[in-house]
Amino acid sequence: MAIPKDGGGGAHRPGSLKQQNKPHKAGRHRRNSARRQAVHVSAKTLSCQKRRNLAKLDRKHQALQLRRQSKEAVLAEKRNLGHKNGPPHLVVVVSLHANVDSQRVLHLFQSSETSVVCQERGLPGFALLCPRSKLRWQFVVADRENLLAVLDLAKVADTLLFVLDPLEGWDATGNYCLSCIFAQGLPSYGLAVQGLAEQPLKKQIDLQKKLRKMTEKRFSEAKLFPLNTQQDSALLLHHLAVQKQRRLAFRDQRAHLLADAVEFVPRPGSALVGTLKVSGYVRGRSLNVNSLVHIVGHGDFQMSQVDAAAELLKLSATKGQPRRGQDVEANLCSGVVEMEEGVRVLMRADPSKQESLQSEIVPDPMEGEQTWPTMEELNEAAESLKHSKKMSKRVPKGTSAYQAAWIVDETEGESGSDYEEQDEENGMEENRFMEEAISQDGSSSEEEEVATEDEECESMMLPDMEEDVEKMEEEEAVLEKYRRERQDEMFPDEVDTPRDVPARIRFQKYRGLKSFRTSPWDPSENLPRDYARIFQFQDFFQTRKHVFRQLKKEEGDDVAVGCYVTLHICNAPVSVMESFQQQLPLVLFVLLPYEQKMSVLNLVVRRFAGHTEPIQAKEEVIVHCGFRRFQTSPLYSQHSSAAKHKLERFLRADGATVATMYGPITFPPASVLLFKQRSDGAHDLLATGCLLSVDPNRVILKRVVLSGHPFKIHSKVAVVRYMFFNKEDVLWFKPVALRTKWGRRGHIKEPLGTHGLMKCQFDGQLKSQDTVLMTLYKRVFPRWIYNPCVPGLGRTRESVLCQGEEMD
Repeated sequence: MAIPKDGGGGAHRPGSLKQQNKPHKAGRHRRNSARRQAVHVSAKTLSCQKRRNLAKLDRKHQALQLRRQSKEAVLAEKRNLGHKNGPPHLVVVVSLHANVDSQRVLHLFQSSETSVVCQERGLPGFALLCPRSKLRWQFVVADRENLLAVLDLAKVADTLLFVLDPLEGWDATGNYCLSCIFAQGLPSYGLAVQGLAEQPLKKQIDLQKKLRKMTEKRFSEAKLFPLNTQQDSALLLHHLAVQKQRRLAFRDQRAHLLADAVEFVPRPGSALVGTLKVSGYVRGRSLNVNSLVHIVGHGDFQMSQVDAAAELLKLSATKGQPRRGQDVEANLCSGVVEMEEGVRVLMRADPSKQESLQSEIVPDPMEGEQTWPTMEELNEAAESLKHSKKMSKRVPKGTSAYQAAWIVDETEGESGSDYEEQDEENGMEENRFMEEAISQDGSSSEEEEVATEDEECESMMLPDMEEDVEKMEEEEAVLEKYRRERQDEMFPDEVDTPRDVPARIRFQKYRGLKSFRTSPWDPSENLPRDYARIFQFQDFFQTRKHVFRQLKKEEGDDVAVGCYVTLHICNAPVSVMESFQQQLPLVLFVLLPYEQKMSVLNLVVRRFAGHTEPIQAKEEVIVHCGFRRFQTSPLYSQHSSAAKHKLERFLRADGATVATMYGPITFPPASVLLFKQRSDGAHDLLATGCLLSVDPNRVILKRVVLSGHPFKIHSKVAVVRYMFFNKEDVLWFKPVALRTKWGRRGHIKEPLGTHGLMKCQFDGQLKSQDTVLMTLYKRVFPRWIYNPCVPGLGRTRESVLCQGEEMD
């Protein structure tokens, strides 16, 4: 073979004796699917082609620039926090043991190198200036006995400082607070041990090892700092200043502030409602006065204006640098700064751009389909009223006509409407109450005379007896819930067919499905009236992207982060001021667009291991969803990817469950905590999770299983009894398929007799010990219960606290 003169490699060409096979005919044709796929090129392929087009040196420079940008963003965030261009570093001190002295912890941070500016007016704590490091600090002590106050402060804290006991670490209350904080979202934190130097020197090393072993279970990257002297506090302060800041999505996406000072100006003519002036540092995002503000535990409000308040915690500016007030005038407000009685007004609300407080749609009752009666129907109705006779009843002496209309005759039957939309237990209670009312109305005159004699004697219960009776009633109610939960586990969704009411009336709103997974169910069918009051998105997640994209564009026109401002909140109740005077934290969040409107929230929750009592559906709970706190009544359903979801009568402890409720729109991600408030004010943690979606079209089906017993069996045909008790019910439910607990499938062929016996055909031989089942479904909706006014007075309860970690 000849080699080219230029030294390049030449292609091999086969000789004349080399066999060449004929190519296949199918290789020259393309199918339609291949042609369609060639038109659409994926984004991943395009990005790969773009990367290939860049040279190696260009790709290297591009990676270097991206790395430098991310590093500069992290450094800028660190420089802003605590420095003159950002808000002070907010540190919340949380005592995890009863033996920890919080005031002693605060005293250690007041060294000669720092200067205390002022004591906090609302919350226990103080503000701190460090001239050498040019840092500003704000220390707040959280009341460990008030769980809601701890959670509210953890929502806005830059750093949580957990103080441990050297012997036990944390007690049951501290462990319970840690569980709630971890479920809500843990910001940056620090661990300190108080009183370790007071122990013997030989014992200090052993205690440190035990504490490290104990804290590793909750804090994987924990570093324990002793807090005994001012030198220890300086090391801890340096660690808190340089450590990496953990981000909370629901907090960083919205402007928020912790109130330092609050003033209430009552409205003329009303001392209960007025303008609330709240002062604090803007954190998170820039603030727009036209947006709505949410006060945690009190509701949503509008703002009228934002003032630049006199900042007490101010670093002195060096020569050649502008002062803090000049920065505010130049950068924090895009327009002209107005002066009003010596106060700089940064922004005023524009009525044309201000968000509305409307949270619900007012439905029009005339909007639905109506059939106007004809003249013939009106004449027939008038004639029937003329010829109708008055019904005579035997009533007690002295009864008026109005009272007699409410007395139920013994001959009157119960209408089927009383059983609509009722659970099994509710129906039983109504019947019992009705029987008691009838028996009271039909009592004899002798019993009335005895009752009048008894009324003359006054009866009084002692306070101790009243408390014992209330306690016994509460225990009986809890015991009854345990029984219902146990019955639901053993016989899920099984219901006894009532004998006094026809089954076709009792279950008239239920229907059978051939397949729960594949059978269609229209989500817009038979909606309740409450659905006319809520808002719904065509594409919720696309709207969320659009909202955050729009916020970035309009960020330059708002009040910047780090400015000390005073918000004028309109039409605020005086209860907000009273809660601040009780030294409760007042936390404000600025709402995003659409977040004041009501819709249907779906939350994925898991039951808390420390709570063992049954949690029934439609039971009122307190929900912490992101930055909100409200009272509602949720439904529980299975967490699956199907189009239909089965209702759970109790919150399961063995997996994830979806809680559905009416509530204000919240853009995810957002953490979720479910609490139950007891009569003594204590809050029990029921479940934790996150926000799944805002979707009113989620179909939740309540399942009812009717059971019967095979009476006679002949091959694949069986006579079933005890499922129905009349012939009409058998004919009504004849199209619904049957199944057995042992896996047989069948259907009803015909009724036998008049007492509910029916002949059924199955796909195999039936066993005598088998049970025949019929499954019916009905769509259910949550109850309209929403109360945003949940004050922060929730105490921890000793009976539900998790046991503290024992030290060996």
